[in-house]
Amino acid sequence: MAFVASISYGKDSLAMLEVIHQRSLPLDRIVTVDEWATDTVRAVLPEVVQFQRRADAEIVKRYGREVEHVRSPHTFESLFYSEMTGHSKRAGQLRGWPFQRGCWANSFLKIEPFRKAVGRHDVQYIGIAANEVARIAHHARPSSRRMKAMPLVDAGWTESDCMAWCQTAGLLSPVYTSFARDGCWFCCNQPVDRLRWLRREYPGLWQMMLRWDSDSPVQFKAHYSVSMLEMRFRAEDVGSVPLGCGFKWDMITHTL
Repeated sequence: MAFVASISYGKDSLAMLEVIHQRSLPLDRIVTVDEWATDTVRAVLPEVVQFQRRADAEIVKRYGREVEHVRSPHTFESLFYSEMTGHSKRAGQLRGWPFQRGCWANSFLKIEPFRKAVGRHDVQYIGIAANEVARIAHHARPSSRRMKAMPLVDAGWTESDCMAWCQTAGLLSPVYTSFARDGCWFCCNQPVDRLRWLRREYPGLWQMMLRWDSDSPVQFKAHYSVSMLEMRFRAEDVGSVPLGCGFKWDMITHTL
């Protein structure tokens, strides 16, 4: 049995390493899962990748352990263009965009590679803060997969405590200062404001989403596709539609 810290480079998981250190808890491995959009493009933004590299060096310096980076043999794109299997009504069809609920990308690209990398009987440290009542209750339920421990909860560290420690330690991800949302830049659960920002700051990534969108049998979100967003954003660029809550889709003439 080994004791494994699972980190995402968010404020809570990084602060968890400090709590493990302060409380002299056993720690054998530090593991993170790298998700990839394509064979050459990460699923997180370049600034986040740079921060992770800097954080890895600081973790070695502070705690004497290398962070193990594991990944799925798949990329988002390879799964996107794969065929659905099994007995579903979509068997044989192109997979396309994930549904907002039950997102296959999270299962294939994050959960599965972590399960393969960590032993069934290992203890997993998870970075849940002491004030996250619902998440604490969820993870406190008995599981047949592996034992879990919540050092931040045991130490009474809240999300605010984790934020303050990361700021002091110089380990606060740019997610909290520069971006509106963490996670994959192509995620269907992000708000329109974030997608508008992505189009402006990373036009190459936005073009990749448009290409995927043109090939997908599944619409990006229930009420709009990426190509519909492109039309909206173009109209905003020239001032023909309002930004924000004043916008209505019938303001744009398009062919669905």
